[in-house]
Amino acid sequence: MSEPELLLSNQLCFLVHRLDREIAARYRPLLSSLGLTYPQYLAMLALWERGELTIGELCALLYLDTGTVSPLVKRLESSGLVERRRRPDDERSVVVKLTGNGAELREKALGVPGAMASCLLSGPEEYGSLRATLTGLLERLASSACSL
Repeated sequence: MSEPELLLSNQLCFLVHRLDREIAARYRPLLSSLGLTYPQYLAMLALWERGELTIGELCALLYLDTGTVSPLVKRLESSGLVERRRRPDDERSVVVKLTGNGAELREKALGVPGAMASCLLSGPEEYGSLRATLTGLLERLASSACSL
């Protein structure tokens, strides 16, 4: 092929796709011991950080739609990790709050970030550099349009 820009191996999006799949595969055994899937883990991280959130706030934090987050929260509720309730001042809004079991799970999850970092990074400096690069890319994408 004479157009290297069309080679699959040259596509940044494909490298990101592969990296995403590899990271998810590494998370799977770590999270299965907690009884969580990766999307559930992300929701729990948000709840451990914020305490309680509306479904809308959770959607915004996770960059997911309600069609994805609502069933995820229902599964967390059936596992006894969160509870849902309608806001008394706005019946349309559902608040998600950690249960005692959900709060306790936080302690068991403390080792997950370090285990993942040991697979991916050589140390704190690399973490800071990579985080800054990825954040910069996301900000650039959010503020620009792609066109042919």
